Amino acid sequence: MDKKLNRRTVAAAAAAAPFAPALLKSAAAQDAVTLRYGLWDANQLPAYQACADAFTEANPNITIEIEQLAWDDYWTNIQTGMLSGSNYDVFTNHLAKYPEFVSLGQIVDIQPFVDEDGVDTTQYEGELADLWSREGARYGLPKDWDTVAVIYNEDMLTAAGLEPGVFAEWTWNPEDGGSFRETVAQLTLDENGNNGLSPDFDRDNVAQYGLAMGLGDAYGQTAWSLFACSTGWRFMDEPWGTEYHFDDERVIQSIQSLADLGLVDGFNTPEEEIASLNVETVFASGTAALIFHGSWMINWMADNITFPFGFGHLPTGPEGRICMFNGLADSIWTGSEHQAEAWEWVKFLGSPEAQQIVGGTAVVFPAIPAAAETALAAFQEKGLDVAPYLEQAQQEDGTFLFPIADNASEYTSTMTSAMQAVALGVAPADEALPDANEDINDLF
Repeated sequence: MDKKLNRRTVAAAAAAAPFAPALLKSAAAQDAVTLRYGLWDANQLPAYQACADAFTEANPNITIEIEQLAWDDYWTNIQTGMLSGSNYDVFTNHLAKYPEFVSLGQIVDIQPFVDEDGVDTTQYEGELADLWSREGARYGLPKDWDTVAVIYNEDMLTAAGLEPGVFAEWTWNPEDGGSFRETVAQLTLDENGNNGLSPDFDRDNVAQYGLAMGLGDAYGQTAWSLFACSTGWRFMDEPWGTEYHFDDERVIQSIQSLADLGLVDGFNTPEEEIASLNVETVFASGTAALIFHGSWMINWMADNITFPFGFGHLPTGPEGRICMFNGLADSIWTGSEHQAEAWEWVKFLGSPEAQQIVGGTAVVFPAIPAAAETALAAFQEKGLDVAPYLEQAQQEDGTFLFPIADNASEYTSTMTSAMQAVALGVAPADEALPDANEDINDLF
């Protein structure tokens, strides 16, 4: 093949050809290329640099240039880059973001590559691979997953006369809060040392909150969703659905019950403080005994918490213990001039070899089960017992899929406003949620 053949010409011809991946690959090995690869988590840089080194050793003509930006800057940079024509060839994608990229034709359907190379999409945990496909097209291979656990201050737990075993048995319901509410109350102290179970407790002068949990979020991944969904409620009936269910009494009652932990009881850190500082910062400051957070925060906790802490199981609700199952994947920009090489990189990152490398660094739980077990062992070597995260992922019916759908930006804006209104006591859940539900369903 003529070495002067323009790669845009090759890509355009391949898009129309019946064997597009093969045509792209025939042009791929001619020249040395550098792929720009974007990610937002600085903690994962060493792991993915190790992957890049291994990949380039096996593919000397392809160099991976990793670029990392913090969350907000990262997505702004991608959006700007796609418009300007200068963007990452491959980037770490998120389920809340990728539907819009699909609708705008900005990421490559990799299913033809998957078919040609025989990639086994059943090798990934649970239904992770399904989240990245739609109507026969596929936009990424799962690279990791995350679940949620409770994180507790050991000293506060001991001072309250509680042991970590409480998290193996605690329960929750939207009527009276179950033993979850009792535990949070027992861990809450006013300035006179009375806990939340005492008739003398002063909710207006709290020195230590039992919980730091923000409710003003559209998805509530590490907060309200794990409670609401433990009643059997779901955001929608299936991935890529067109009808949300925020007018369901189960979610309405759940959200109001959780809001009242702060608004009425005084057991939860005020929403304003959480919105300003984030729950992990509140927890690190030593003013709250418990938070719920995702497995992606394990190393942040290890690096920033100065007191003894541990990880425990979620409360069991009326229909069991459950949390959102989210997972990242790598996507290829349609504007990349090196799509064949980009696919080789994406395929490698989705492979057992790469995911074992990542698992061994103890930074996330990789999407392939054996590599997740490697990660668990690596965390344990660092003195971190994070088994509740893996056990939640492996538990039968222990997770529900991230509610992926079109119109994600509009959904996020509308539901964030509604949830914040309830959390701040501006509007009751039985008014704010049905109204928001009507608005978001009108989008479809």
